[in-house]
Amino acid sequence: MDLEANMEKSLEATQRNLNTIRTGRANPNLLDKVMVEYYGCDTPLRSLAGITAPDSQTLQLQPFDISAIRAIEKAILSSGLGLTPNEDGKLIRIGIPPLTEERRKELVKLAAGYVEEGKVALRNLRREGIDRIKKQEKAGDLSEDQSHDAQDDVQKLTDRFIQRLNTMQKDKEKDILSV
Repeated sequence: MDLEANMEKSLEATQRNLNTIRTGRANPNLLDKVMVEYYGCDTPLRSLAGITAPDSQTLQLQPFDISAIRAIEKAILSSGLGLTPNEDGKLIRIGIPPLTEERRKELVKLAAGYVEEGKVALRNLRREGIDRIKKQEKAGDLSEDQSHDAQDDVQKLTDRFIQRLNTMQKDKEKDILSV
């Protein structure tokens, strides 16, 4: 059972990574990985500002501390997301530019890389689960038949989670490529 929980966590981590990829529409999750230097510490942007998407092409940030506006702006500019923040003293607005075809293809490759990382994590969990079963068989806790059945169950569980990852990848690709 803990194997399934660990696989679920791996799936959630992959989903979080996929959520940070731009799709041409404004999505507050786009800024999840942005870290702001705030009073000498790297702080997640979400901890410093409320992030909303008032329309499909704009993100709006409402800093909790107005004095952090410059630091937030600087962090967004240096994040590598290709976004330009505009501040008016109280709010920061970010216009989401449309993606070029070339950039869309790059983002599809990035999404595939995140999904592949998730698959590797699932395969590592499968290997650990099978090793645990083999140790129990060696120790005499499981018969040979029970061991084979348990290993088959681990493989079926892994296949199910990999299928979910493939579905997540297809959905994200569709999102990225839709204009």
